[in-house]
Amino acid sequence: MRVGISGHQNIQPESAVAWLEAAIRESLATQRASVGVSSLAAGADQIFATVVLEMGLDLAVVTPCIGYESSFENEESKARFIRLNDRARFHHLMDFPSPSEQAFLAAGKWIIDTSDSMIFIWDGRPARGLGGTADIVAYARAKTVPFVHLNPTDSSIARHAP
Repeated sequence: MRVGISGHQNIQPESAVAWLEAAIRESLATQRASVGVSSLAAGADQIFATVVLEMGLDLAVVTPCIGYESSFENEESKARFIRLNDRARFHHLMDFPSPSEQAFLAAGKWIIDTSDSMIFIWDGRPARGLGGTADIVAYARAKTVPFVHLNPTDSSIARHAP
């Protein structure tokens, strides 16, 4: 079972991170996941990838574009991306020459297209730019991909089946 991730880069409140780690772990175990699929963006993706590897599952990474590392806002998340990417078993590089909203949207769609189910770490609000979490959720709904919605703002869990 391939489980993909999409979610916010800035997890709020910060105190939700431990809850998210536990909820991701439970969701992956319940779904009997064997592979976690991520673009390793800061925040939700990197939390997910860390849990995937801690559970001994395979990590598949889609890199949205050439020069993706330049899109990270701080050195800590960039270093975490490099460490996690080095531990991934599978890699796919999208055909975009540089970071862009179009590249990020395409990578999110690729994750859904290659996953059996998704986990969304999302506050339920509209996307703040093309390729935001709300856009990826809408795409998953249109493709009838089942997903688990983890809302860090109120610690709620909702399961969506087609």
